[in-house]
Amino acid sequence: MIKPTPNPPETDTVSPYDSPNSKKLHEAADRALDYHLNPPKAPPPTHQPSAMFTIVPDINTETLLAHACESLASASVMASDLAGFVEGPQRNALLGIAQIIMLGELAVNRALDNLDPQ
Repeated sequence: MIKPTPNPPETDTVSPYDSPNSKKLHEAADRALDYHLNPPKAPPPTHQPSAMFTIVPDINTETLLAHACESLASASVMASDLAGFVEGPQRNALLGIAQIIMLGELAVNRALDNLDPQ
């Protein structure tokens, strides 16, 4: 049996990149691929803290420690009171939390004493 076409079929020896606009077409294809596959890295947005809970930048250390001491004392009382309403492991956990808060309060009090000795 005689084949009408050779095996493999003959192809043109002309490259698709030999046309006058092939360089521009190749550069455009590269730009399109880069745009879709390698998007530019945008810088991460800067974090703007909420002004609702902002501490004044020029506040002195003694005032900050005094407020921290009061907050820790309040948290200690709340944890101790709440421990009175629960039983079992939850009570032990709350008492442990109250103790850690109390230790933080002691550290803040010592820092206050070091700033302003009696």
